[in-house]
Amino acid sequence: MTDSVNRRTFLGQTAAASAASFAAPALLSAANKAPSKKVTIGIMGMQRGLALAKTFGALDGVEIKYVCDTDDNRAANAAKTVEKATQKAPEPIADFRKILDDKAVDALIVAAPNHWHSPATILGCSAGKHVYVEKPCSHNPKEGEMMVEAARKNKRAVQMGSQRRSSESIMEGIQKVKEGVIGDVYLARAFYQSARGSIGTGKPASVPGYLNYDLWQGPAPRQKYMDNVVHYNWHWFWNYGNGELGNNGVHSLDVCRWGLDVDYPTRVVSSGGRYAYNDDQQTPDTHVVAYEFDGGKQITWQGTSCNRHKNEFVTFFGSKGTLIIGGSGGYRVLDAKDKEVEKVGGGQGMSEHAQNFIDAIRNNEPLSLNAEIEIGHKSTLLCHIGNIAHRTGRTMTCDPSNGHIQNDKAAMALWTRDYEPGWEPKV
Repeated sequence: MTDSVNRRTFLGQTAAASAASFAAPALLSAANKAPSKKVTIGIMGMQRGLALAKTFGALDGVEIKYVCDTDDNRAANAAKTVEKATQKAPEPIADFRKILDDKAVDALIVAAPNHWHSPATILGCSAGKHVYVEKPCSHNPKEGEMMVEAARKNKRAVQMGSQRRSSESIMEGIQKVKEGVIGDVYLARAFYQSARGSIGTGKPASVPGYLNYDLWQGPAPRQKYMDNVVHYNWHWFWNYGNGELGNNGVHSLDVCRWGLDVDYPTRVVSSGGRYAYNDDQQTPDTHVVAYEFDGGKQITWQGTSCNRHKNEFVTFFGSKGTLIIGGSGGYRVLDAKDKEVEKVGGGQGMSEHAQNFIDAIRNNEPLSLNAEIEIGHKSTLLCHIGNIAHRTGRTMTCDPSNGHIQNDKAAMALWTRDYEPGWEPKV
């Protein structure tokens, strides 16, 4: 399918195809999804997607049929890397819609920039594909709500790439928090630190011949090509990304929410800005967000993108002590006197997370996912509300039943976004 195909026509075609295929008994048959069945996937976005290709390609019975990137060079190089790792060459493509059109493909992996996460996932579900979507699962809160709706409507397995949900050691640590090892837990602190440099001041430039910039922008309103945005710095522009809070904060906030057993906040306060450099970055490099929940519980997140001073990944505070979750896995338990009484090692759970997704497909059990899309949406929503609080400069009062911001029309205007005409996501 070429770029000249009308987007609205394509949306209608994929929805119709989904309805037809979804009705087929073979697709829903548990026998057809037996553990021995090969699972065929296509991967969209060959930066993070290349690492995912290696992870999924190492699993038994998984075939990577397509590697997709709007950058032809990256797609071609990824195909060679995957062939070397799996002894089977995937087809390099620029347009992910070819993956959706291929009835042999069981699942789409979305690892493109954030502004693509939700629209591609919704299209994937509508086309009958299961979806593994990288974090944050959405670019804005409304998209997350639509993703949950799309997964339910089409009965698809949709997993967010918060791999710590599948780490055995982290699961054990979270279980201990819930069992009361450190007493009544009332606070979780999350940290992220890096040493990112300046992105400078961009200049208008010609689009490289190997890049389909129109398709790269996809659902995002069109902006001129600048020489300091593609391929990574899009994270720091609101049109495409969600700043460090959405980029890395979602991982630790997800663990905090998991351990405290909370869903939607009642109050959110943000402080921070772009302090380290004077450049084009729109999102904070120094950011602190506090979330309050019913039941006397709080989460705080601190991100320092331009200072690598090390803090613990996630720390839970309780009436009888402290439990610390490591960023690479494992946990430590400290008693009320701050003495370490237990230390357990472990990993992040990446391979286990991928296997969990494949097993859900094979067994036709979409809700068996460790980071099922509703879980992913609730954690991603914390990032969005924190960013909205930052962008408006106001405290957000939220409905604890769904997270919606109350009594602030300007803030709720950021609950969704403008889309390039024809690319509006629809469930």
